[in-house]
Amino acid sequence: MEKLEDDIKKWLSANRTSGTRFLQRLVQERSIRGEESKAQAIIIEKLRQIGLKLDIWEIGSKELTSHPVFSSDRKEFSGNPNVVGIWKGTGNGKSMILNGHIDVVPEGDLEEWEHDPYSGMIRDGKLYGRGATDMKGGTVSLLLAIEAIKSSRIKLKGDVIFQSVIEEESGGAGTLAAVLRGYKADGAIIPEPTNMKLFPKQQGSMWFRIKVKGRSAHGGTRYEGVSAIEKMMVLIKELQQLEIVRNQKINDPLYDETPIPIPINIGKIYGGQWPSSVPDLAVIEGRMGVAPNETMEDAEKEMEACLAKLAEKDLWFSEYPPTIEWFGGRWQPGSLDIGHTLIQTVSQSFQKIKGSAPVIEASPWGTDGGILSSTGQTPVVVFGPGVTEAAHDINEHIVLNDVFEAAEVIALTLLEWCGVDT
Repeated sequence: MEKLEDDIKKWLSANRTSGTRFLQRLVQERSIRGEESKAQAIIIEKLRQIGLKLDIWEIGSKELTSHPVFSSDRKEFSGNPNVVGIWKGTGNGKSMILNGHIDVVPEGDLEEWEHDPYSGMIRDGKLYGRGATDMKGGTVSLLLAIEAIKSSRIKLKGDVIFQSVIEEESGGAGTLAAVLRGYKADGAIIPEPTNMKLFPKQQGSMWFRIKVKGRSAHGGTRYEGVSAIEKMMVLIKELQQLEIVRNQKINDPLYDETPIPIPINIGKIYGGQWPSSVPDLAVIEGRMGVAPNETMEDAEKEMEACLAKLAEKDLWFSEYPPTIEWFGGRWQPGSLDIGHTLIQTVSQSFQKIKGSAPVIEASPWGTDGGILSSTGQTPVVVFGPGVTEAAHDINEHIVLNDVFEAAEVIALTLLEWCGVDT
């Protein structure tokens, strides 16, 4: 096994330039929601070069959209396919799904970027651009791992299933479509930007919209009206208290380094139509975190109960209770026992490469791992290059050395997990 591991290391070292160019090319292709096709074409080309069997299809079937886990406000998926590459093993080995998403979030304010967000510029060992960290760097690590093994003429016993899916940033419809297509395995790795930590658990999350009514009046006699904005301030204070209560129940040591394991974030607020009028409607939209061992339904009920109790603090809400709508993105929580053999296998491979044991924590955000584990019944560990802080941020970047180290860890994991046919 040592010789095989050494062959992989040598191949990755010899192919740093071509691997970096491939990542650069992938980052330079803008793949925001609804525009994933050109980046997927690059993936397809690479999978053909490597020699994997391709499965390319457009998602959006009735089976998908009617599934209880499906959550997306996207109506049109045509022209932007899911892509899967299959490497069949020789038999009698464990199978592995390597899952990455191709979609990236929008760039934000372009003037805030130091360089073009799709430049793929390289400086001081880092590659810059939207999606470099979340998560094209991780996807390239997966492909490098597969290519290093195949190029070293190593045969695996178990199947390797590479997935490049759409829609992760909007709720995971792409991965759900892959599960419903029959893709399940004995284990899965998702190389989200964990800063090379291992995440066996992921919080879930879901978006909400809350509306509060008021009574309109002229601003000069505002005392004759009831400001919906002021009533919304009362509601927000209660949501902040609910966040405290919910997080006090989290006692998992994997969250010890996370200040707020399951946040309630208000990301949008609006109300009123005229500066000289008392607003009769206020609206907030936000994201509610869900604990790894919690159901989405229980989390919904807890927030709804909080809103129902508002009438005890303010009589206005007894006559005009707030309304809540669960809409848009939903990410299922996921949990894998820290003693699972998949965690042990990745940890051992990590230690061989890095010379020390990996840090194991719980994910501070949702991933497609929740769908793979809960719906696909596939054990999942989230592990990849890139730091969380760079994801979705301006001047997003990734340390190139981490991409190649992650590839080596994943390659060694595949040797051990899938088994080598000698």
